[in-house]
Amino acid sequence: MDNQNKTRTRGIKNSSTKIVITSLVAGMLGGGVVIGGNNVYQAWQANQDNQALNSSSKNVGGVKVQKTTAEKNNATSAFDKVSGAVVSVINLQRQNTKGNSLDAIFGNNDSASKKTGNLETASEGSGVVFKEANGVAYVVTNNHVVQGSNALQVILSNGTKLDAKIVGTDPTTDLAVIKISAAQVKTIANFANSDDINVGQTALAIGSPLGTQYATSLTEGIVSAKKRAVAVINEQGQQLGTANVIQTDAAINPGNSGGPLINLAGQVIGINSMKLASDANGTSIEGIGFSIPSNEVVNIINQLIAKGSIERPALGVTLTDLANIDANDQKNVLKLPASIQNGVVIINTLSDSPAKVAGIKKYDVIVGIDGKTIKSQSDLRDVLFSHKIGDTVEFTFYRGSKQMTANVKLTLNTTSLAKESK
Repeated sequence: MDNQNKTRTRGIKNSSTKIVITSLVAGMLGGGVVIGGNNVYQAWQANQDNQALNSSSKNVGGVKVQKTTAEKNNATSAFDKVSGAVVSVINLQRQNTKGNSLDAIFGNNDSASKKTGNLETASEGSGVVFKEANGVAYVVTNNHVVQGSNALQVILSNGTKLDAKIVGTDPTTDLAVIKISAAQVKTIANFANSDDINVGQTALAIGSPLGTQYATSLTEGIVSAKKRAVAVINEQGQQLGTANVIQTDAAINPGNSGGPLINLAGQVIGINSMKLASDANGTSIEGIGFSIPSNEVVNIINQLIAKGSIERPALGVTLTDLANIDANDQKNVLKLPASIQNGVVIINTLSDSPAKVAGIKKYDVIVGIDGKTIKSQSDLRDVLFSHKIGDTVEFTFYRGSKQMTANVKLTLNTTSLAKESK
């Protein structure tokens, strides 16, 4: 073999070697794509898709997909700020026990059904720690959560169980303050100004739906209405008044009562109190829950801590909104001018009540108090409760087609008092 052939052969060998090495490298890279390079492929594919999208968008007006700028984890951040202050409230009651069968024979009928048994859980609710002072932590919850209790317990978010005592309750607003030892309390909730909330803003509810098994559950919704008037009815079915509440579609279930409704800053905007599950006809309802606005909560809890009860002025009347009255009755019974579309109708006046003493009668329609327009019971309640017992206020009302005024001296509404032992 001559030198030229040797060179050619060597060249072929070298070339073969290069091919083999190149093939090995390609195989290694190929294995890399399969084993660990899926992200690389996806990035490449996404780039191809974006190029195709951008190319096609030029044909439809140049619209492009923009980078998402929405903030993330706001609900998580809000929850983290306040969840440590949310507690479960356990209402303990003694169960009825039957008396000795001989008691009835000897006339001791009163002992036939006494609450002398062991304490048992009667109901469970939620609450939120809002203040700490002198080793005591104060918790706000609903009145109906603690009503009828023989003892109370609070379970902190970390699972610690503590005995609790009632500081004061207010059935009219369905609020109560209880107190516990502050030794293990780590988080205190803050209140936002509920006048600043807006319909459509995010609302988060925290509590123990269905009891402590689901303690510190978070649900999300929006503020559906800022100021909804709903009747407050006690366990005896008596209407105690009308409450102005925040309506929300955040899920509120049994056990959520007394827990906070918060904004995305982790501030309390209301205390969850009730929900509608069905209407008067039995039709199921979803997403209608109510929360007591934080401004009213703060006003009430400060008074409960200071006095243990709430003293409110009263008119001594039963009322309904003019909007609830049939148009024919407005014309034929109330005999109002056509221009009067809103107001509050007096249905009845109690004997010796402030309203009756001032000359206000059945079927009078209140349209103003101290120069402020009154369109509904909600308006009347707000203005009335802004006054003190003993104040004299001017009422503007219609009696038939005639507009009249009367000065009413406000007295104590004793039905709102519900002071309990500390």
